[in-house]
Amino acid sequence: MAMTEVSSLTGRLLVATPALADPNFDRAVVLLLDHDEEGSLGVVLNRPTPVGVADILAPWAALAGEPGVVFQGGPVSLDSALGVAVVPGGMSGEGGIPSVDGGARPHDDGAEMAGAPATDRTGVQSGDEPLGWRRVHGAIGLVDLEAPPELLAAVLGSLRIFAGYAGWGPGQLEDELVEGAWYVVESEPGDVSSPDPEQLWRAVLRRQRNELAMVATYPDDPSLN
Repeated sequence: MAMTEVSSLTGRLLVATPALADPNFDRAVVLLLDHDEEGSLGVVLNRPTPVGVADILAPWAALAGEPGVVFQGGPVSLDSALGVAVVPGGMSGEGGIPSVDGGARPHDDGAEMAGAPATDRTGVQSGDEPLGWRRVHGAIGLVDLEAPPELLAAVLGSLRIFAGYAGWGPGQLEDELVEGAWYVVESEPGDVSSPDPEQLWRAVLRRQRNELAMVATYPDDPSLN
């Protein structure tokens, strides 16, 4: 029972609550890339740095969306880069709720209906994942930054490069959830490539259909009230 609860958070967003005191995660929106009984790993989606993608990973710069900078994914392994990208057409339906294995496969009719370009058929290996990309959840996946960018150029909807990541040991994230440090909400493919990352915290909360939408109106520094 516990195991299914645990694994179900992969692909969801952790949104820092105003109560979260750690400055690393003030107003952070974290996309969970991996979450099981061994621990959790994610990237902070709303911490752009001044460093351009072209400065450290020139071959990928043309594929990285606006703003074309490296994002600080978290406090761990700041010298390593992670690429997170959306591959449209692996989704079922509009903006979709992905099915268990990610929905329509590029070699059936469903992918065309989901707006996938016909070029999908070229760069696809067996199954539905393009070479150099590994599905995390729905249309969101991890890019192998060692692969030639042209392998993915035709199929990527958006790419963002992160330096470092956020990590939690076994049970640590569960403890933080119990303490009320994070709201857990559904991710949307557009969150990865938000052109206005500074507004992402409010935007994600605002789209919730419950009391979380009210939290979006919190002043930036409660002590200023």
